Amino acid sequence: MGVDLGEIIPREKVELEQLSGWKLAVDAYNTLYQFLAIIRGASGEHLKDSSGRVTSHLSGLFYRSLNLLELGMKLVYIFDGKPPELKATEIERRSNQRREAQVQYVRAIQAGDIPAARKYAEASTTLRRDMVAEAKLLLDAMGLPWVDAPSEGEAQAAVMAAEGTVNGVASQDHDSLIFGAPVLIRNITISGRRKLPSKGIFINVQPERIVLSNALRELGLTREQLVDLAILLGTDFNPDGFQGVGPVRALKFIRQYKRLEEIPELKEAISAIDYNSIRNIFLEPPAQKGVKPQWGRVNREKVISFLVDEHSFSLERVEAAMKRLVEVESTRSESLEKWLG
Repeated sequence: MGVDLGEIIPREKVELEQLSGWKLAVDAYNTLYQFLAIIRGASGEHLKDSSGRVTSHLSGLFYRSLNLLELGMKLVYIFDGKPPELKATEIERRSNQRREAQVQYVRAIQAGDIPAARKYAEASTTLRRDMVAEAKLLLDAMGLPWVDAPSEGEAQAAVMAAEGTVNGVASQDHDSLIFGAPVLIRNITISGRRKLPSKGIFINVQPERIVLSNALRELGLTREQLVDLAILLGTDFNPDGFQGVGPVRALKFIRQYKRLEEIPELKEAISAIDYNSIRNIFLEPPAQKGVKPQWGRVNREKVISFLVDEHSFSLERVEAAMKRLVEVESTRSESLEKWLG
């Protein structure tokens, strides 16, 4: 779900070309979910190989990563580890929603309601362990590093950004800002013209950059107060938030009372949650310090074997993509040689 800061957080539109030379820690689970949700057939079915295995996540990961690499970005994918115990309620809620969406998807297909089928198909998206393992194998073959976070992937990515290992975090959710990421980049994996299945309309999705220091200054908050604001709105660790409290009212409360437990209108409701533990998850999250990702070279044979031989991708398309990847590596090597003199 993530924290809903969209209404109040300041942001700027950017072109992908402006991110050339950037190292980005990519929220892997968030990104793979996006690919599984949107890379589907007309009636909502996933792309599959000749054995019936889902390949939507692999297609998105391969071709979108290639596009970003061509623009000069260096990507490291961060995978979730063990979720905090406080996330159990949210995980169960999501599982129930996906099961219900799957039931509605089957009914829509039987009724011949294709728009509804597409909507429910996206809502039923599930990322399985075998899909995660496949994604890591593909990244290895492409020479792209990945990191297993001890807990929340966005927390690990935020720490790497705060340490200067990467220039920013790439994710659709705002949570990495709450975890302290200095810079969040949104919409790099789904930019372009996209259809909203629930409304049947197309929108233009453009990358956004959110700088934490700028956001805090414009909101008039400290980092700790931003965490309290997030708790008021509802996080993965208190998903229900507080009745009648949206972004504008939450911001007003924190500006006026400074700390959430000082809000008189909400004292009873706030005392019912373990807000100090939630604060600690965001302010002192489990994360590896000093991670140094190593970028390798693409292994053409491994990529073709994995995508074409194992997962029925088009040999012609994959070979064309391989040529583009080799050109990226060649250009990067030439630039390094010139820099070294």
